[in-house]
Amino acid sequence: MLVGKVVGSVVATRKNERLIGAKFMIVEPMDNMAQKGRIIAVDNVGAGIGEIVLVAMGSAARIGCDMEVAPVDAAIVGIVDNSIGLMD
Repeated sequence: MLVGKVVGSVVATRKNERLIGAKFMIVEPMDNMAQKGRIIAVDNVGAGIGEIVLVAMGSAARIGCDMEVAPVDAAIVGIVDNSIGLMD
């Protein structure tokens, strides 16, 4: 799992049928995360641009967004309200 900031969104009119209706956001991991570079994550918690989010990766992403049979590798599973020590 990683913590990142939503910096944009992606619109894909043609996609795998199991992704129809999914919202895609661009997430930039925080500087102190092992993951480097922006990622595309499915968002089913309603995150907005500028928000700090929790992102599940791999098979946990599919389970976290209730899309076990969809081709999902990253999913926003929470919006951070408070992050003591996270930005240090």
